[in-house]
Amino acid sequence: MTTTKPNPSHPFFAAVYDPVMAHAERVLLEDHREYLAADLHGAVLDLGAGTGAMFPYFEASLAHNPSIDLHAIEPDAHMRRRAVERATNLGLDIEVRSDGAGSLSYADDSFDVVVTSLVFCTIPDVETALDEVARVLKPGGEFRFFEHVHADGLLARLQDIVNPIWRRGAAGCNLNRDTVTMFRNHDRFEMTEFDTLEIGIPLVAPFVRGTLVSQETSRKPWHRVFDSLPLVSIPG
Repeated sequence: MTTTKPNPSHPFFAAVYDPVMAHAERVLLEDHREYLAADLHGAVLDLGAGTGAMFPYFEASLAHNPSIDLHAIEPDAHMRRRAVERATNLGLDIEVRSDGAGSLSYADDSFDVVVTSLVFCTIPDVETALDEVARVLKPGGEFRFFEHVHADGLLARLQDIVNPIWRRGAAGCNLNRDTVTMFRNHDRFEMTEFDTLEIGIPLVAPFVRGTLVSQETSRKPWHRVFDSLPLVSIPG
């Protein structure tokens, strides 16, 4: 007998998320959300829409390319309600499904672009979620990400110590996910862009952003990609 985990439900976190993040959105995150939404085309999936923080950027992309077909998932009903409200206020035609990242209700090869922003810190099973992204992306499709990841040195040790308490208070967010290694090692993707960002707030740093491209067959060994890919730091 198999059991299905209930969708997350964090009403207080959903209520305070936008006001708490408002300053960071203006000062730190705007440029990087613009990166995720630049030159969108075809069918686009926002993986873990939250309260719809990416929606204003999608609206700007639609002004340049009205043919974009927008979709989103958000398993938390409280966050999803706010995302739907934001889409309505912006006049966006975007379907927001209740799927979790590890079980997407879309057919294979459905999307040209999948976008994720500050999501993989909370996904329970990262490998399964990446498998699902690879499945729903068309060959050659882009997976664009913007995430905070495990730090180095003293900050990393502090993150490890604080993480159990942080995770409970921040709706499952993990401070110490080694997300980049998981992204690099997945055999259905090739990393074509990667930047380490010199931004952050206490305990939540560093940030990374980049693009993975879906491969029809397994890509070349990851260490060859790693060796050939320059690492770039972008000032916040």
